[in-house]
Amino acid sequence: MAFIDGTVVNVALPALQSSLNATAVDLQWVIEAYSLLLSAFLLVGGSLGDHYGRRRIFLIGIALFACASAACGFAADIRQLIAARALQGLGAALLIPGSLAIISSSSIFRSRFSSFSSRFGTSQKIRTKKTPELIG
Repeated sequence: MAFIDGTVVNVALPALQSSLNATAVDLQWVIEAYSLLLSAFLLVGGSLGDHYGRRRIFLIGIALFACASAACGFAADIRQLIAARALQGLGAALLIPGSLAIISSSSIFRSRFSSFSSRFGTSQKIRTKKTPELIG
């Protein structure tokens, strides 16, 4: 959800420009406000999850992301949309590390991933050792 939202807004840019009377700079900020806050607070979101609990921070991130998405939908002008997109980025920065940590800590994922990673690691070792010999 959070990864898709970073790029799906590009489809709506022409409609946003005409309906909100936005300039090209405004449209750039619509895209970058999300990316900027997501990248700035991604590590902070992971750290907060470690300190206060993954599930709690994940749920706070989902709530913030959902409220900011609604604010994007109800934005009356371009400034409100940019601010809502920034809040979306902050919510995504809280929910992404939590979602990945919750998935990786589940027992089903752990058992499947361990067998995959051991096979993948073995193939990487073979490929690393044999590639120079194959190249010449």
